[in-house]
Amino acid sequence: MRILLLGEYSNVHATLAEGLRSLGHEVTVASNGDFWKNYPRDINLSRQPGKLGGLKLLAKVCCQLPRWRGYDVVQLINPMFLELKAEWIFPIYRYLRRHNRKVVLCAMGMDWYWVNECTNRKPLRYSDFNIGDELRTDEPALREQRDWLGTAKEQLNRYIANDCDQIIAGLYENYVCYEPYFKEKAHFIPLPIKMPESDILHQPSPIIPQPSAIPHQPSSIPHQPSSIFIGISKGRSAYKGTDIMLRAAEDVLRAHPDKMKLIKAEGIPFNEYQKLMDGSDAILDQLYSYTPSMNPLLAMSKGIICIGGGEPENYEILGENELRPIINVQPTYESVRDELEQFVLHPERIPELKRQSIEYVRRHHDYIKVARQYERIYSE
Repeated sequence: MRILLLGEYSNVHATLAEGLRSLGHEVTVASNGDFWKNYPRDINLSRQPGKLGGLKLLAKVCCQLPRWRGYDVVQLINPMFLELKAEWIFPIYRYLRRHNRKVVLCAMGMDWYWVNECTNRKPLRYSDFNIGDELRTDEPALREQRDWLGTAKEQLNRYIANDCDQIIAGLYENYVCYEPYFKEKAHFIPLPIKMPESDILHQPSPIIPQPSAIPHQPSSIPHQPSSIFIGISKGRSAYKGTDIMLRAAEDVLRAHPDKMKLIKAEGIPFNEYQKLMDGSDAILDQLYSYTPSMNPLLAMSKGIICIGGGEPENYEILGENELRPIINVQPTYESVRDELEQFVLHPERIPELKRQSIEYVRRHHDYIKVARQYERIYSE
């Protein structure tokens, strides 16, 4: 098949493209590289600042459109798959729809269904927009609500979702926001991760009890301080809860300076981010998430333990009944602090959790396995 992947979200399309190419498909990725993260792509659609930057990008896209015809599948990472106003994306979408066989919408990142469902129906116990029945009132959450509810972005998202052939969600959270409206064409497919080249990845890890069931017996073996990594997104720290996780980590570091090292990465390209993360024992990520996203999954593939979203629903949708590698936290400072403190005080847990982390990603998120699932949806 000839496949065009438009837009990027945390390296999903770039990684998926590698998997699809390995299966023999012709794949083109056109994106802005997800802003400063600068993920790889075949066609660069990054935008310069200001109105002039928007006009230049629109002109570039218009020049590209004749080449974006005749694909078997055009997949959009999000309804806002270009850094343009929603009003300008409408005619571009219609052109793509008219001149290609099939259009697939990804339910990834921010969109109207995510904002609306978490604000109104509240299918999740907590999310980026609610904690229980209470709505979050911090400025980042309110800004996203203003941006998506009752706007041209809402109209665009609803139009594409109703018009496209298939909808694919990469996280449990996004799936439960789309599935009630699109039972016939909404699908869940795990996020794709390219496993590191290592012999350990080709051997299943032994199954161990859930971390909560492991007795916390002090180890007589001396350990190096546990290395904790946290990535901070520009302008999204409060929205993603990174500010709370960072505060908890700094407090644990002050309480146990001999047992913990803290590594921070903020607003840097993907390659530099990976170098800083490599060699860490654990990553703090996504306070309000039920599931690990691309960055913690990449970390887990390298044997770095995720302290973040690992709710039961995450394992259920994957059909995973044995592995429990994620140290799940609730969306509070106290939960993060307590779980992180237990982690650094009991490093004897680390080797087994590392092995489970690798096996978990290999079992559910390997990019070729995931590409085959996309392939099946494309072929329907």
